Amino acid sequence: MSHVMQYQPQWIREDFVDFIAEKVNPVWAWKKVKASIVDVHMLSEDFYQIQLEPNHNFHAQAFRAGQSILVTVVIAGVRQQRNYSIVKITETGNIVIAVKRQGKVSNALTHLAVGSVVEISQVQGDFTLTSSQDSILLLASGSGITAIYSLLQQALSQNLSQIDLLYFTRDDAFHTELQQLSEQYSQFHYHHFNTLVQKQHLSVELLESMVADFQQRQSYACGAKGMMQSLNQIYQQLGIANKLKQEYFQIVVDEKAAVQPVVFLRAQQEFEAKTNLLESAEQAGLKPAHGCRMGICNTCTCTKVSGSTKNLLTGEIDHNSNTQIKLCISQAVSPVVINL
Repeated sequence: MSHVMQYQPQWIREDFVDFIAEKVNPVWAWKKVKASIVDVHMLSEDFYQIQLEPNHNFHAQAFRAGQSILVTVVIAGVRQQRNYSIVKITETGNIVIAVKRQGKVSNALTHLAVGSVVEISQVQGDFTLTSSQDSILLLASGSGITAIYSLLQQALSQNLSQIDLLYFTRDDAFHTELQQLSEQYSQFHYHHFNTLVQKQHLSVELLESMVADFQQRQSYACGAKGMMQSLNQIYQQLGIANKLKQEYFQIVVDEKAAVQPVVFLRAQQEFEAKTNLLESAEQAGLKPAHGCRMGICNTCTCTKVSGSTKNLLTGEIDHNSNTQIKLCISQAVSPVVINL
C-alpha cells in the first residue's frame, strides 16, 4: 500500500488569530502567555514590586517557590527578554515579581504604566526547596532577595524546624516584611546587614557566629558576584559544596581570558569569542536561540563538539567532547566547535 504525501493547508494561523484577538483585548492570545500590569509598588529607590495578571494560557498551578519567568518588553522596536524571580502567586493567580533598575530592560519594565501588556513565559528554573531537609540556611544580597523570599515563604508553610536568613543589602527592600515574619514564626531567625551602615563580608567566622550548625544544613543562596564567590570558596574549602544550592542573577565574564575562535558547525560560521558564547555570536551577526541569558531556561543549550569552555557561574572547565553547554553562561578557553 503506497502512502501519498498530501499538502494540508494550515487554515488557521496562530499569528493571525493573535492579531485579531489583541485588537479586541491586548492580553488575549491563542497560545502565547501575556499579562497586564495591575500594580506597581516601590520597595526602595530603585527596587519595584510589579503585579501581573496573566491570561488563561499561564499555568499558575505549575509554580514552585524559587522559580522565575521570562518577561519580554519591546525597546525601540526590538524584543528584549530578562528573567525575574517570582515573589509569589496570589490566590487569584496574579504573578508578583520584584525588579531592580539595573539595565535597559528593568528600566523599561519599571516605567510601564498600569494596564500595559507584556509577554511572559511559563514558570521555569530548578532553584527550589528539596524535600529531605528540616533545617535550612538562606543567604541573599541585593535583588537576590526575591528568589530567597519565595523560598522562605515555602519553608514556613512546610513548618521546617529551623530557618535562618542572612540578608546583605544597601536598602530596606523586604526588610519590614522579614522582620514581621521573624516575630511571627519562632523557628525563623533573621540576620540583616545594611552594608551602607556596616561593612560586612561573608566569612566562615560570620557564618559560625550566626548559624553554628550551618555545615549540617542545606543552604540556598542568591545574590551578587562578591557574596556568591565568597560563599562558593567557603563551601568548597569546607568540603560541603554539595550542601549549597544557588541561583545567580549576574553573569561575570573572565576579562583575562584570551580571544578564542569558535565554529558553528552546521551554520558553517566562524567568529571570535571574548565574552560568553551567546554575546560573542550576536556580536558577529549570528542569532542563536536564547531566552533568559542567565543559564536558567535552557533555550540556548547545544552540543559542544570539541574544545574547552568555562562555566561562568561555577567556574568549572569542561574539556570533554560532545557535551551539553549553555551558550549564555559559557566562555571559550580554547578553540571550540559547536553543533549549531
